[in-house]
Amino acid sequence: MESIKKYVAEFIGTFVLVLLACGTAAAVGCDPSGSGYLLTALAFGLVIVAMAYSIGNISGCHINPAVSIAMLISGKMSVKDFVGYIVAQFLGAIAGAAVLMAILGKESGLGANALYNGDIWLSILIEVILTFVFVIAILGVTSKTENTAVTGLVIGLSLTLVHIFGIHFTGTSVNPARSFGPALFVGGDALTNVWVFIVAPLVGGALAAIVYKFLSSKSEK
Repeated sequence: MESIKKYVAEFIGTFVLVLLACGTAAAVGCDPSGSGYLLTALAFGLVIVAMAYSIGNISGCHINPAVSIAMLISGKMSVKDFVGYIVAQFLGAIAGAAVLMAILGKESGLGANALYNGDIWLSILIEVILTFVFVIAILGVTSKTENTAVTGLVIGLSLTLVHIFGIHFTGTSVNPARSFGPALFVGGDALTNVWVFIVAPLVGGALAAIVYKFLSSKSEK
C-alpha cells in the first residue's frame, strides 16, 4: 500500500507539472523578448516548490525519470520502485497533456520541446548538461537532513535557473515524462524527436549520480 501511495503521488505531481508549467509555456509563449520567457521558467520552478512541500514526504517528489534514475544509481530506491515511479510519471504527464489539449488545443504546442536549430547532437549536449546541473543540485541539497526545510525551494530555484538558460535552445526538458506527454498529443516533429528529450535527461541524471557519488565518497574520506 505504501508503494501505491508513492506512485499515486508521483502521478499527481507530474500531472500538475505538465498542466501548469507546460500550460504556462503554451499560454504565454516563450519569446525571449517578452515576459512569457521568465514566466515559463518561474512556472516550472514554482510547481516543483509546491509539489515538494505537498508530496515530498510521501514519494520524495521526483516527478521526473531523470531524478529517479539518479536515486536508483545512488542506492536510494529499489528497482521495483524505480519502475513504479517511471510508469506513474509518464502516465501523469500524459494525463496532464490531455487536459491541456482539451483547454488550449493542439495549435498551442502544449509546451512541447524542439531541437535547437534542428541539430540532434547539440540538443542532446544541451539537455545532458542542463539535467546534470539540475540533478546534482538535488543530490546535494537532499544529502543533508538539516536542509529539509529549504530543499523544495532550492530544487525549485534550480529548475527555474536551467529553464532561464535552456528555454531559448530546446524549450528545456530535463524531464523525459514532461517531454513525452505534450509530444504525444502534438505529434509531428515533436513526437519524432521526443527520444532526444527522453535519452538526454536520463544520461544527464545518471552522470550526475555517478559524479556526485564520487565527490561525496571522496569528501567522506
